[in-house]
Amino acid sequence: MIILMGAAGAGKSMQGHALADEYGFAYLSTGELFRVLITGRRRHEMLTGKLLSDEEVINVVDKVLELIDTSEEFILDGFPRTKKQVDWLLEQNSKGRIDLPVVINLEIEEGVVRERLVKRNRLDDTKEAIAQRHKEYAEVTRPVLTYMKECGLVVHDINAAQTPAEVNEDVVGALKLRQTGANQG
Repeated sequence: MIILMGAAGAGKSMQGHALADEYGFAYLSTGELFRVLITGRRRHEMLTGKLLSDEEVINVVDKVLELIDTSEEFILDGFPRTKKQVDWLLEQNSKGRIDLPVVINLEIEEGVVRERLVKRNRLDDTKEAIAQRHKEYAEVTRPVLTYMKECGLVVHDINAAQTPAEVNEDVVGALKLRQTGANQG
């Protein structure tokens, strides 16, 4: 399992799709899944930048993992985002449901993210929603990367401000390190 981490606009979707296309991996974006599966009031709240609860997120990811062959390599974009979600993922590993993931963290500055998100012109990319997502990423998700490292997960920090091709080259290089058993963090 490959986990893609990074703030909204860091290029997770672009890199996830590129890896899926190049290597035939399943690509699961929790953001895309939520935009399809979450309805009503919760969808409206999500579109304004509010994150879903751990229970809601875990429930969706759990259902999706039932639908795919987890013995094959796959990419998970947007999960985990909290310590509780990391613990759930590690529990799934201890149960033999999934392999221990490698984490690709796409590092990028807020100004670059804001510029990218405004250009993609999605309904949930208002200035307010972008600011809220970045704040929640900094306060909630960024500390999760430290927690993942403390739990023994391999986290590769990649400079996402580079061109998409350069980022992809670095991501593929990190994954090759994984195959050879090397560690970077």
